[in-house]
Amino acid sequence: MSAPSPRRAVLTGLGLISALGSDADTVWNALVSGKSGVRRLAQFDAVDLPCRVGAEIPDFDAKKIITQKEQRKTLKVMARTVQLGVAAAQKAVEAAALKPGQIAPARFGVEFACVMVATEPEDMAGGAKLTANKTPGTVDMAGWGTEGIRQVPPLWMLKYLPNMPACHVSVNHDAKGPNNTITASDAAGLLALGEAYRILGRDVADAFLVGGCESKLNPVSFARHTTFHALTRHNQAPEQAVRPFDATRDGTALGEGGIVMLLEELEGAKMRGAPVDAELVGYASGFDRGRKGPVLAGVIRNAMKEAGVTVADIDHVNAGAGGIPELDAFEARGIHEVFGTAVPVVSYKPHFGSLGAASGLIELAVSVLALKRGELPGTLNFTTPDPACPVSVHVGKPRPVTKPYAVKVSYTDLGQCAAVVVKKGT
Repeated sequence: MSAPSPRRAVLTGLGLISALGSDADTVWNALVSGKSGVRRLAQFDAVDLPCRVGAEIPDFDAKKIITQKEQRKTLKVMARTVQLGVAAAQKAVEAAALKPGQIAPARFGVEFACVMVATEPEDMAGGAKLTANKTPGTVDMAGWGTEGIRQVPPLWMLKYLPNMPACHVSVNHDAKGPNNTITASDAAGLLALGEAYRILGRDVADAFLVGGCESKLNPVSFARHTTFHALTRHNQAPEQAVRPFDATRDGTALGEGGIVMLLEELEGAKMRGAPVDAELVGYASGFDRGRKGPVLAGVIRNAMKEAGVTVADIDHVNAGAGGIPELDAFEARGIHEVFGTAVPVVSYKPHFGSLGAASGLIELAVSVLALKRGELPGTLNFTTPDPACPVSVHVGKPRPVTKPYAVKVSYTDLGQCAAVVVKKGT
């Protein structure tokens, strides 16, 4: 844990695209009304798969968000995941009322959470048809190397590399400062935010576009996940399928989304009259190798120590729980070690689905909105407490926000974990 920096970091712009909507007001109304974005899959036919539900964005069209002609031209070399990140960045800049030149380009950075993007089937379909049908059940590898490869788009790889969102965002917004991509799946968003926070604190940059994006609903990738990932089998009632911390949970539901936050040094934000949504006051990370809970608890304590807060100051803990039995129990142990049952715990994966690299930040956005708007939406689908998850889950109607701080936790299935503390903006 680093020593606190005298430079204060605030969140001044929020751009999000999700199954619940693509603007803060729409998403917020869905959250407080208890609406789930998990539904039966429509992008492809999943009838023969054991999991047939997910959190799809039904009407996403990046061209409706990216309006500048030169920027729109590049959309054709972006996979859907990358487009989600680039579009969310545009929304964040607009929400922050950031004008070109207000932040010196060399002091304007980009930190993104993204993983290797699954190839969209149409990019390989032509070559596959030429080389897979000569002898049933086999692939003509020699033919693939001579004929099939010519059917692959020349810029194929540039559509799918995980650093592409950060690259396109930096070009679009003239951000020439520190630039990095974090690929640690579900923990990547908070890790990216934490890295931006540290760099800003060292006075190497004045602002960052910090984001995460992922679409886990690529049909080939989705089929693979149903084999190797703990996905729910509650197909008959999609809205009730994801059950964080609940005794009847059986897995999560995949989704897609993009989220970008503008993180600025406080004095610079004040000078340009930026709207302050929240202040980032603490961050820590670690690796809980055995997923037992003590290391996660230590990470939470370190983030709170840096923020200068105690358990009594925390309004709620925003968990990463997605309904996977073992992982929910691991997180609950870590949270319980710090808070016992004294602080309400929420999870928003029943609303957004499991978004991988986008999950941590899009869920953090709910806490930012809750602190700003004065009420906290409840967790969906928690009805049967599990002794293995000894936390106080907030369910039902929104409750008043009574304290100025919230803790957000994220982790991977291998044990990488991170926590941030945010404070209500003033």
